Amino acid sequence: MTEISLHKKWRAVSLLAFCQVLALSLWFSATALIPVLKSEFGLSGFHASLFSSSVAIGFVIGTLLSAIFSLADRTPPKLFFAASTIIAAIANASIVLLDPLSPEVILLRLITGICMAGIYPIGMKMVSTWAKNDTGLLVGLLVGALTLGSAFPHILNLLGASGFDWRAPLIAGSGLALASAFLIRFVSLGHDIPKAPPLDLSLALYAWKYKPLRLANFGYFGHMWELYAMWAWIGVFLYESFQMIDMTNARFSANLATFATIAVGGLGSLAAGIAADRLGRTTITILAMAISGSCALIVGLFFGGNPVFLVLICLIWGMSVVADSAQFSTCIIELSPKNMMGTMLTIQTCIGFLVSLATIHLVPLFADIVSWKYAFVPLAIGPLLGVLSMMRLRQLPEAKALANGNR
Repeated sequence: MTEISLHKKWRAVSLLAFCQVLALSLWFSATALIPVLKSEFGLSGFHASLFSSSVAIGFVIGTLLSAIFSLADRTPPKLFFAASTIIAAIANASIVLLDPLSPEVILLRLITGICMAGIYPIGMKMVSTWAKNDTGLLVGLLVGALTLGSAFPHILNLLGASGFDWRAPLIAGSGLALASAFLIRFVSLGHDIPKAPPLDLSLALYAWKYKPLRLANFGYFGHMWELYAMWAWIGVFLYESFQMIDMTNARFSANLATFATIAVGGLGSLAAGIAADRLGRTTITILAMAISGSCALIVGLFFGGNPVFLVLICLIWGMSVVADSAQFSTCIIELSPKNMMGTMLTIQTCIGFLVSLATIHLVPLFADIVSWKYAFVPLAIGPLLGVLSMMRLRQLPEAKALANGNR
């Protein structure tokens, strides 16, 4: 690749990653407000869960529709991205006009989630057009952007912790998303996207019929059992822990620690992408899930204790819990027919987020029953099953298509 082409590639990939950071801040823009809303409006545990799960439910609906009708492969990606982002930004901003406890807010979060189906999988498809023996790195960079976008609302929420109105983070998040919808038009593609196959609803079943894809997806589902429940509840977990020890400015400190815990995953994703291209996809995913699953088992032991040790284990968990995410998507890119890649990625994320719905609601239930000390323990089940799936994938001859033969 010439120096000019290389410059063009990284300019496009960097701009795409920046657009992802801005657009995906919508996902957690309302979830980050849960501690504030619980304090000011008496938000119940179940209602708080709906702030997170309604987005995931919407995402499942959106990705399911996209997969059935192959929208990710049949719609111009930049148009799909921009339209989805604009609608999601409007839905998110509309929350400020309503009572936070009203059912209409949950509906707006659902609409936001539906639109995410045109942002996250589409971004991965766009970045894959620039891949040349570095797919893991590029997708890792994009998932790192997703991670930063998910963490950013906790920084915006510091405005609320500092005395600003709770509506400010929502308005700011929507403004950033609208900027993303404008900037995406300037992202160039590395090559033309292959023509999608004729509409055939049965193509969605290919992800199940082809064993290597099935095992890669099962690994991802185990990862998703843990990831979004951790992201959704780690802020409340830290806030409750800091309150227990009567920490000064507990809300501010919890928001800052939550941002750091989620944002550090961006570094983990990038580092894992570089390592996976050299050492292998299955190697890195197995290692990441072993570490994150261990953190899920032990983090509760630090609840209500020394905040330095608690934040340290949370940072390790935050880095490892998302480090493998990009590599599961990269497996799909490398194992799928090129003209079905968008649909296969959409199916993977669709079912993965459906799995995450269970644990998003289970964590606060466990917290009520067994306390926050043990609420995250069940999340370790997912990484365990994910490790077993990736070990099986590693043994298949088709796994040689991964990471230039590094499996």
